Amino acid sequence: MLKPHEIVLESFRIIESEVGEHDFDAQEWPVVRRIIHAAGDLDLLHAVSFTHNAAGEGVRALKAGVPIVTDVNMVAAGVHKPARAALGVDLHCYIDAPEVAQSAREQELTRSYCAMRKAVHEIGSAVYVVGNAPTALFALCETVSQGLISPQLIIAMPVGFVSVVESKAQALDLDVPVITVHGRKGGSAVATAAINALLLMAAEQT
Repeated sequence: MLKPHEIVLESFRIIESEVGEHDFDAQEWPVVRRIIHAAGDLDLLHAVSFTHNAAGEGVRALKAGVPIVTDVNMVAAGVHKPARAALGVDLHCYIDAPEVAQSAREQELTRSYCAMRKAVHEIGSAVYVVGNAPTALFALCETVSQGLISPQLIIAMPVGFVSVVESKAQALDLDVPVITVHGRKGGSAVATAAINALLLMAAEQT
């Protein structure tokens, strides 16, 4: 029976053999490969895109200890703890903050939207990972457009049928590094795979 790390390596080998040649660079490909591995979906090869040297900027930011903000606990729980600890990178998620729930009720907004607004005001420039809620991505895009922050990187991978495509389109229009999966696909596992690939590359280079 294969050991856990051997399973991952064998999975990567299969992905690479089935994908063959591609146009991703040395820092983009590990991200794409982990995304494909997390979803078990080779079609994602054609859906992942990077803007403004997003993979390189993500590695640079994490090597510098820039904090990570996630939209939901599911993403936060999957972030690679040893790599994050080695780099001294803090992790923040405000979805369960009592004031976020209160603000969402009073303003009739989603908790994800209010949690992201809180993160922007409290953390500021960071690596932002959205793996669930398009409303969180909308909130982040609004703050960037308003000039409130300039994120080091946005991993824009909400999933679903309502406002998902639109929120990703807004992110791609921003003048900041973005990694996204086009269309309705995405989700916590895929977003976590992307940030973990960057964390592991950053840790290896440190």
